[in-house]
Amino acid sequence: MGDQDVYERLSGSQTDGEMGDEKGESEGESEKRGSWTGTESFYQFSSSLRAVVRIRQKYQTMKKRRLELAGLGGVGPVVGAGLFTGAPVRASPKIFTFEGLTPSSATTTLSLLLQKKKKKRSRRVMFPSGGGCRAPLVKERSRAKNCLFLLCTILFLQVYNAIENLDDHVLKYDLEGLEKTLCREVFGQQGAMEALLAQLRDYLSTYVHNKPLVLSLHGSSGVGKSHVGRLLAAHFRSVVGEPLVLQYFVLHHCPLEDDAWRCARALTILVSETVLRAEEEEKIPVFIFDEAEHLHPELLDALRDLVQSNLSNEYLNAVYLFLSNQGHHHITKHLLHNSSSDSMMTVSEYHGNFVKELTPLLRNTLETLHPLWAEAELIPLTLLEKGHVTECFLDEMMREGFYPDRTNIERLAGEIEYYPVVWGRVYALTGCKQVVAKVNLL
Repeated sequence: MGDQDVYERLSGSQTDGEMGDEKGESEGESEKRGSWTGTESFYQFSSSLRAVVRIRQKYQTMKKRRLELAGLGGVGPVVGAGLFTGAPVRASPKIFTFEGLTPSSATTTLSLLLQKKKKKRSRRVMFPSGGGCRAPLVKERSRAKNCLFLLCTILFLQVYNAIENLDDHVLKYDLEGLEKTLCREVFGQQGAMEALLAQLRDYLSTYVHNKPLVLSLHGSSGVGKSHVGRLLAAHFRSVVGEPLVLQYFVLHHCPLEDDAWRCARALTILVSETVLRAEEEEKIPVFIFDEAEHLHPELLDALRDLVQSNLSNEYLNAVYLFLSNQGHHHITKHLLHNSSSDSMMTVSEYHGNFVKELTPLLRNTLETLHPLWAEAELIPLTLLEKGHVTECFLDEMMREGFYPDRTNIERLAGEIEYYPVVWGRVYALTGCKQVVAKVNLL
């Protein structure tokens, strides 16, 4: 009985101690958890490591309890609360322990594992044998390339802006509308009108010039010189304004030779006022001189002084158009003797060949008359054929309200005088000059 009571007391005290130790263990665990709040992210990273730490803590608690029991030594009276002397000494089994494992060492172990994982993931760099590890060469970017790229960009923008400005400047004068009007109203002079429009388009595409544009249309009577002058005057009055267009009729404005000096002075003043006004409005004025073959020498001298390139800028931005029949005999002779070589050419090729062959002869003739013509671009007008005269009659009859009877038109066209037939071509002697008078007799 005694031994049984001692054993029950010992087991009871052991049970109480285990319960107390378990409470201490739970309190210790709570304290541990409070102290490990800083490394909470570490425990979240690996659940297995947290389990290992818990097992270690439990093992240390059990070992501590066993050491306390073993420290009593032998069997004897109870010393303290529920402890006996003289109890048999228990040998602890040899098992694996985590004594060398601490939180700091666990953190170090985890960091080593992570570093090994990173090393495995990183790509291995292979170096040539004997070369050693060398850092890659850093290429220095040249600033000259950036400057060159910037310069090219600025140049592109300037060119693009200049092209846009040229288009805007040409659109202001509506040369497309002028082209349609000339093609519809002028008969038999397609090549000459193309040359005229090309000169105007090139000159009016910009506002800065080194000399004014001087054009001179030459041709026989009735080929449409005055008609072209009226169409140009009406068109430019609509786009630049009435004050910037001067249509000068020599026989009307200065019929007498005695008034030539007065006319020259008045013309110089009028042109100066017009170009100054055009300079303020940033537009190009147009001066049209009809019947230029009747210009007096004083007027020619005054005009030559106005078209010189050594004047101020406002005088350089102007268009001068002269309409004259000077040199018409050279044009007629050339057409009557060279019509055979023109039969297989287009209109543009025909007029280009015509101008190329006739311009030197025409220029030599005009320069002997006055130096003004050396400053002008010459545009010769060809003779009109019978088909062109028929078109003139048709257009005039429709203007006057007559029914365009084809038989009546052929009859009227047959009353016009013509040159002898040359290689199938029939040229009118007076062009369309008599068309208006004959239609008025109907």
